[in-house]
Amino acid sequence: MAGPRVRFAPSPTGYLHVGGARTALFNWLFARRHGGTFILRIEDTDAERSSDEMVAGILESMRWLGLTWDEGPGIGGPHAPYYQSQRFRRHRDVASQLIASGNAYRCFCSPELLKEKREAAERAGGGWKYDRTCLKLTEEEQRRLEASGVQPAVRFKVPDGKTSYTDHVRGHIEFDHDQIEDFVVLRSNGLPIYHLSVVADDIDMGITHVIRGDDHISNTPKHILLWQALGRTPPEFAHVPLILGTDKKKLSKRHGITSVTEYERLGYLPDAMANFLGLLGWSPGGDRELMRREEMIAAFTLEGISGGAAVFDPEKLDWFNGQYLAQLDPERLVQCVKPLMQAAGLWEEEYDGPDRREWLQRVLQLVLPRVKRLPDFVELARPFLTVGVDYDPEAVRKHLGTADLDGHVEALVLALEADSGPFDEFSIERVLRSVADARGIKAAALIHAARLAATGQAVSPGIFEVLALLGKSLALSRLRDLVSFLRTR
Repeated sequence: MAGPRVRFAPSPTGYLHVGGARTALFNWLFARRHGGTFILRIEDTDAERSSDEMVAGILESMRWLGLTWDEGPGIGGPHAPYYQSQRFRRHRDVASQLIASGNAYRCFCSPELLKEKREAAERAGGGWKYDRTCLKLTEEEQRRLEASGVQPAVRFKVPDGKTSYTDHVRGHIEFDHDQIEDFVVLRSNGLPIYHLSVVADDIDMGITHVIRGDDHISNTPKHILLWQALGRTPPEFAHVPLILGTDKKKLSKRHGITSVTEYERLGYLPDAMANFLGLLGWSPGGDRELMRREEMIAAFTLEGISGGAAVFDPEKLDWFNGQYLAQLDPERLVQCVKPLMQAAGLWEEEYDGPDRREWLQRVLQLVLPRVKRLPDFVELARPFLTVGVDYDPEAVRKHLGTADLDGHVEALVLALEADSGPFDEFSIERVLRSVADARGIKAAALIHAARLAATGQAVSPGIFEVLALLGKSLALSRLRDLVSFLRTR
């Protein structure tokens, strides 16, 4: 049997946000898990708010996340076009089909009249739903209205009874049709309403499972009714929970970045982002967290999706990213960081040579434990890539108060110059501690001073490793610069 067919159908009224990305990921995982087809369909029916730029941004974000689609923009497929705005003729044909079968009817009521009726019902203290005024019109009355220039909308005729289905996430859900008015499926200007478009397209594309956000739960009975009215068996549904911010409110711009494009720009790895998003509201069982795509595919089930809202924790995302960065091989790490170094004016052609390439790899590995995102490498590695450094004022205040520190640092410079051993971390530590002992001071005073001299900061990787990677000439030059600084304060 053919595998399931699922779709992700974003609206290009903005860039791909993390909630949409997670929904796309769940669809992709489900399709890959069951040998199915993952379809990307652009729902660009909102002409005023949609744009080619947003479409391009969505496609780029999908590619960056590794969510390759089997049918859709740029690929095509047997059910093209995959842009909803290019399918309006088909949607109008479906509306006509619904009218012909008695499942829909033309509505000539003006927006003003509908508003007046609704407000009157509210003043009377009751709710209001469409009263089927136009369902009672004869064909002659309809022709007369059309001849007078009134363009009708098309309303779906909601039957009596109830609609129920079993949601893969929410379980049994039931809706009483008394709570659903005869809803519009085609506007008076001939443009289809979302409900009609999405069902018509899902039918044409053979969608078997609809995996989407739980804000669509209220739309589901309408969609099931449309499927049934068109003589088709509805797909299976799975409505995934909302994503909340750390304040337990719906994730929005007030929580900071929500666009996938921005996370790419800020230096997150796509595998880390996918792993993090995959575990927002889905559990593979047990306490596994770090999961490669193949592992997520093998473990993914719709039933593993939680019915409760998931919390987007930026610190957790940083942790995931740090874990994935640590797993990159040294050469891949250089390739990731190179564009950022070039943008910062810190890249040298010699870094493409074998000797300096290996040195740069060692630098990046040294600062790696303190890195959360790719741009962190540039700032943490900067002391190794420049001739001099600027001293952090707070570090100066905190660590340069030892009496006669200029003389102590100068003695360290002379001792390191005189030492004939290799300029490695072990020799540097041996020399520094011997100087501290000889001058009757704690080694920590020289260590803090050396760190400030080498990096300009109060915190760094192991200072002996830092000095060794700087090389003897540059390390001694920076120590001498500190002596001069201390004597001119």
